[in-house]
Amino acid sequence: MVASTASLDSASERATPGASPSAPPRLRADAQRNRDALVDAARAAFLAGGHDERGQEASLEAIARRAGVGIGTLYRHFPTRSDLIAAVHAAGLDEVTALVAPLQEQFTPFEALRRWIEAYSEFSLTKRGMAEALREAAESGTVSKSGTRERVTAAVDQLLSAAKDAGEVRDDVRADDVAASLVGIFLTTRDAADRDQPARLIELVLAGIRA
Repeated sequence: MVASTASLDSASERATPGASPSAPPRLRADAQRNRDALVDAARAAFLAGGHDERGQEASLEAIARRAGVGIGTLYRHFPTRSDLIAAVHAAGLDEVTALVAPLQEQFTPFEALRRWIEAYSEFSLTKRGMAEALREAAESGTVSKSGTRERVTAAVDQLLSAAKDAGEVRDDVRADDVAASLVGIFLTTRDAADRDQPARLIELVLAGIRA
């Protein structure tokens, strides 16, 4: 049974016919589902502080079980734990930066900024559970810290610009200052017993930048 599952996974994870040789292999639908399930399972584990339901450190085997796939499938997608960490980080960053435009379409500029910061805070909770692994991945070059900060600052800048144009935020507020303030909040409250403290500090930042 395991052998047949592995062979099915291997077949489904080949590049689709006609793909450009220079382009990254494109996963078939079932392989993409497996990959997405693994990223979601790992993210859930990291949101729980990097531990499983028994309070033990989440192993790759536990993450594979949670995703409903075999450990071989996990290793085909993510040969190392750092690769899985990088994928979780990249998926979360993609999701949070992609929220800017939809939020701006639905809400006033200042409310869009507030809701985006709340989403970014949730993303930071995931990072909290894999802080040490992320540090190692950054040192090895698997994850780019500078690229992350640039994308976050760009998202904040887009939201701030709209809020400034609407007269809802002070003209002298800089996107990199707001981004740095948020990073500082999440870092300094990482081990705080008071789980509501980050939200209170974010409210202080929002009050300080409001026109």
